[in-house]
Amino acid sequence: MTERLDWEAPWYAPWREPGQAVEQLVAAASPLHETLNAQAPSPVRFVAQDALPEGMPYEQFIFERRECPTRDNLHDFFNGLVWHRLPRSKARLNALQAGEIAAHGIGGRRGPVRDAITLFDENGALLDAPPPVWDALLARNWKRLFIDLRPRWQEARVVVFGHALLEKLAAPRKDLTAHVWHETCPLPEFEAADTWLAQRCTPQRLAGKPFTPLPLAGIPGWDAGNLNFSFYDDSVVFRPRRR
Repeated sequence: MTERLDWEAPWYAPWREPGQAVEQLVAAASPLHETLNAQAPSPVRFVAQDALPEGMPYEQFIFERRECPTRDNLHDFFNGLVWHRLPRSKARLNALQAGEIAAHGIGGRRGPVRDAITLFDENGALLDAPPPVWDALLARNWKRLFIDLRPRWQEARVVVFGHALLEKLAAPRKDLTAHVWHETCPLPEFEAADTWLAQRCTPQRLAGKPFTPLPLAGIPGWDAGNLNFSFYDDSVVFRPRRR
């Protein structure tokens, strides 16, 4: 793991303290899985990637063994941080994945529940925002969301959940889009938010893909380019809702 992370970036704020601690130990040549095990308790023990038997599904292995195969890369670095900080949510998603595998096997398609779990686990985010912000987001009225309602973003809070998205944000691009859990009620603080999300992760809810897209570069303070409002004229990134 050689990437240097900008821990002052707003998207890393919830992950800064534990992330810097792990990063420093890994930089001193400690294997990532051992470093993660030395941090705060987690529902899983982190093990080297070669502990995963050939042909065994990754999610099933984690559920049955309570061990998470881990490579020394940025993707698994962030996966480990999310397991530490949001353990109930991660464990709940893993249990649902294992249940789907047990019921339907691997097959050629994952099915709607496994698809939704994978999407959110890799690319999800949580949003706490005033009702007008939510209304504009759900309507994909990007200019109202990011220009007219710009002052209201001071009342909003975004927590990036997906470890693949956290990895991509190490080199942020304008087109990075989170799949935000669609729940307009206030989001509790971190520890309570973990229980809040875990309770909402049901097969029925996930099968309906309860997400809405949020282009992260549009958030005030998340990209210096959006100070010029022509930034939002890019229809490739800020796509209108399909009719």
